[in-house]
Order: sequence, then C-alpha cells, then structure tokens
Amino acid sequence: MAHFHFADDDLELKPVRPDLLRRLLGYLRPYRWHVAAACAMTVLVSASQLAGPYLFGLGIDRYVLAGRAAGLGPLALVYLGTFAVSWLGNYYQTYLMAMIGQKAVYRLRQDLFEHIQKQDFRFFDGRPAGVIMSRLTSDIGAIEELIVLGIVHVVADLLLLGGIVGLMLALDVRLALISFTTLPLVAVLATGFRNRVLGAYRQVRAKIAMINANLQESISGVRVTQSFGREEINEGKFDRTNQENLRANLYAASLFSVFIPLVEAVGALGMALVVWYGGPAVIRGTLTLGVLTIFLNYVTRFYQPMRDLSAVYNQLQAATAAAEKIFEILDTEPGVRDRPGAVELPPIRGEVSFEQVGFAYREGQPVLHGIDLHASPGERIALVGPTGAGKTTVLALLARFYEPTEGVIRIDGHDIAHVTLRSLRRQLGIVLQDNFIFAGTVRENIRYGRLDATDAQVEEAARAVNAHQFIEKLPDGYDTEVHERGSRLSVGQRQLVAFARALLADPAILILDEATANVDAYTELLIQEALERLLKGRTAFVVAHRLSTIRGADRIYVLDQGRVVDQGTHRELLKRGGLYAELYELQFVGGAGGKMLEAAEV
Repeated sequence: MAHFHFADDDLELKPVRPDLLRRLLGYLRPYRWHVAAACAMTVLVSASQLAGPYLFGLGIDRYVLAGRAAGLGPLALVYLGTFAVSWLGNYYQTYLMAMIGQKAVYRLRQDLFEHIQKQDFRFFDGRPAGVIMSRLTSDIGAIEELIVLGIVHVVADLLLLGGIVGLMLALDVRLALISFTTLPLVAVLATGFRNRVLGAYRQVRAKIAMINANLQESISGVRVTQSFGREEINEGKFDRTNQENLRANLYAASLFSVFIPLVEAVGALGMALVVWYGGPAVIRGTLTLGVLTIFLNYVTRFYQPMRDLSAVYNQLQAATAAAEKIFEILDTEPGVRDRPGAVELPPIRGEVSFEQVGFAYREGQPVLHGIDLHASPGERIALVGPTGAGKTTVLALLARFYEPTEGVIRIDGHDIAHVTLRSLRRQLGIVLQDNFIFAGTVRENIRYGRLDATDAQVEEAARAVNAHQFIEKLPDGYDTEVHERGSRLSVGQRQLVAFARALLADPAILILDEATANVDAYTELLIQEALERLLKGRTAFVVAHRLSTIRGADRIYVLDQGRVVDQGTHRELLKRGGLYAELYELQFVGGAGGKMLEAAEV
C-alpha cells in the first residue's frame, strides 16, 4: 500500500482569501431573506442578553439599597421575559441557520459531484479515490460547520461586543476605559493564535485526506491483502497515517487549550481592574454599587464573545482550507469535453480509422506513435502485443477517455474530437476485464446503459449472452441484490452481466478489453457463444491474450512500444513470423497441449 503524497495538499501558511469567502457566500444568496431573518433573531437575542445585567444593577440601586422590596417582583418578571425572548430567538435562529446551511451544502456537494462526474481519466489518474471522497465529505463538513454556526456567532458576538462597549461608555467613561486597557493583550494573543492555527488546520485537512485515501485503497484491495498475508504490514502503515492525523489534531487542540485560558486570564485581569478602580469609587459615593455590578457582569461577558470569535476564526481557517481544495476541483476544467460547435454524431455504420495518432500521458513521454488502424463496418479487429504496448490506450482514445496529442480518429468519416461525448459514447459498448457491478439488482445493472428497456428486453439480452440460466437460479432471480461491486456474483457471472448490459445498450461499436481474461473455461465457452451473437453486425475492437478470442478476428494489429509493427489475419501472421508468432509460441505452443493447439490453428 502506498504512502500518499498529494501536490494539492499545500501546507504553506496563507491568509484567509476573500475570493473564497465570496464564492462560499454565493451559495447563501438564494436564502438571503432567511439569513436576514436569522440575523434579526440574533439582534433580539443579543439585546435580551444585554438587558439581564442591566436589570440586576438597576434592581440593586433602585430597590435593594433603597429598601423597596415591592419593586423586585415586577423586575424579576421582566428579567424572565428577556430570558424567554432570548430562548425563542435562539430557537428560530438555530433552526434557520441549520436549514440554510444544509441547503447551501446540498447545492455545493451536488455541484462538486456533477463536476467530478464530467472529469476525464487524467483527473482520476492523479488523485486517489479517497482524496476525492474527502472533498465530498470532511471538507464539505467543515464548510457546513462554518455556515451553520460561524456566521450567526460572528453577528451575535459583534452585536454583543458593540452593545457592551456602548453601555459601559454610557454608564461610566473612566471605568469603561480602564476595562478596555486589556484589549491590546487580547489582540496580541489573537494574532499569534491566528498565525499558528491556520497552518495547524491545513495539516489536519491534509491528514484526513490521507486517511480517506488509505482507507479506500485498503478496502478495495482487501482480497489481495489477505491473499499475500499483508494484514499486519497494512495495519502498521495505516497506524502511521492515523498517528499523523492524531498528532495534527492534537496540535490544533493544544493551540486552543493554550489560547482560551490565556483569554480568560486577561478577562480576570480586566475584572480585577474594575474592582480596583470601582470599589473605592463606590466607597466614595462617586459610583453606585449597581453600576459596579453591571460592569463586572459586562466585563465577564466581554471576553466570552472574544473566545467565541476565536473559535469562529478556527472554523473559518478549517473552512478556508477545505474551500481551497473544493474550488480547486470545481475550477479544474475536464481535459476531454465537448468543444465549441460540437455536433451530434448521427447513427453510425461503424467504420473506424486512426490516422497517425499519437498520445502521451505525460508531456514529452509519448506512449503511442503514428498509429494507423482501419475497421470497416461489422469487422472484428484484434489488438495484440506485449504488456505496455499501448493496446488499452488505443481503445481509451476511441472512447475519448483521453484526447490524442496528434493525429485524428474518425468514425464514419466524422472526427470524434468534434462530436458531442454523449452522442459518441451512447453508440459504443465497452466490456472490461474487471467490470464494475453497482450495488442494486441484477436487472438494474443490465439496464444501466438503457434505462427505458422493458423487463422482457432485459431478459432477452441476458438470454442472448447465456446469463439467463445462472440469473434464474439466484435467490430472487433478476431482482437479486448483488451488493457493492457485485460481491454476490462470481467473476464469470459478473462478466456475463456486463455482456448483457452492453448488448441491451445496442452499440454500433463494441470494445472488449481483456473481457475473457478472468473466467473459467466453461464460462469462456458461454462467452464465446454469446460473442457470436453480440458481435454480429457490429464493429468490434478486441484486446485479449487468449487465442480463442483473437483467432476469429478479421484483422489483427500487432503493437509494440506504441507502434503498429504488423497486421493481418491469424493465419497470415503465424505464417509470416515476427512478433505475433513469437507471442503465440510463447503463450500457447510452449504450454501443455501446445502442439495440439498449434496443429489445430495452423
């Protein structure tokens, strides 16, 4: 299992980017009136919270010290009223922001998923699936937390701070200014905290992505892991990744655990200054006890919003780091997409030509050189060659999973670079060595490429490829749930389902990439019978090492190191000698029963 390193996990310290925040806030624009209502509730809550200490101070000066106990009852009722207003305001504010956050995150996640679905294979070649999953889960979650909690907290805390400052200045300017002398200390602490926490939360986001990537690979490859007895080694590698994540989170938590007590210490210093100055003023009679009580309450509450704002800044850093990753994907244009002026590919006959086609996965490292191929409608074309010769790459270019770096590919004379992807691919059928079977029923998997197909058409396609017999024996027949990746089916059964899926889609061109490589001899016989029906009237491109699939081809192209080095029928190539004959002798003649095969074929 690899130890992942990602180019996009840049941990360099950067300030919060306003452009990212504007883009995030753009997802709130459809709900601006709901946001305004939540902010109005916040104003109400903040006002009620400010009223509490003021009512206490008023009660002390007007009623307790004046000996007027009768007035305390109505005052207590007013205080309870402010508490009720605060509770109701909090309830509606919390509900509104949760609703807004969920809807905004729904739109963002949907946009991200749809954009990922449109990406070409280069995009996925460079990103482990776990990292992409992390963008859709934990990164979106960080943004959700900011929207649901952070925005309201910022508004509430700023209102509370502004209200406290205004009331303190109105009650006693000198005492207020003395209370504010601790603010420079808070500013210094906040600046230091901000600079450290940004780097910490970038580390956290990177480590979470690494864990997701590790998990995805481990789960997908569990059979191979157990086959080679690699459990303990993989557990050790995951443990190291998990420990890195633990250390990153503990470091971020340690910053908070230091910062919060320091802010509280500054708050205690502020209260001490109020008592130091205000106590003697009360004794001298220049300040009432009620006003001193109000100040002590407000000073206590003054530092709570500051702690909250620091927590929001923490959320902001996490959300910004997440947003960078998400918008990096949203800003990545697919390398393969419909070009301006792309036209619909009309129903095709199936003539295919490659004209001096070259391709490189990486610039300066070509893997195909000047490929010339031709298939007439209904012909069966086989591609053979050593591993790494470029066979699968040729098929990927035909399906426009990648774009050629040079040359032209035409279908019925149409340059496929200038037709829409949908109109091209809906006329292609692709069966791979390891076909993906989706969680769901057998029927749903066969119908995957043609959603409007009737049950009768699904069954007809299954019968045509010899899949009906085994499907009928499943617990619920065509309605049997096959689970993730078709885990309830054998390798051969999954291949037959994939053939039925391709046949039902009724493609004009069929692409078979090692479609019979992992099946037993009996299943291969079933597939060979199915192929005769499946390929009838269709142009087919076949990559296979098994002689039984290749020998019936109308033309065989032999590839080596990204070039076509020979072509002809099976018999022509064997008689001619060369690379094809060498591969044939190596793979078939050299094994047990090879002489019988040789005699049968030649």
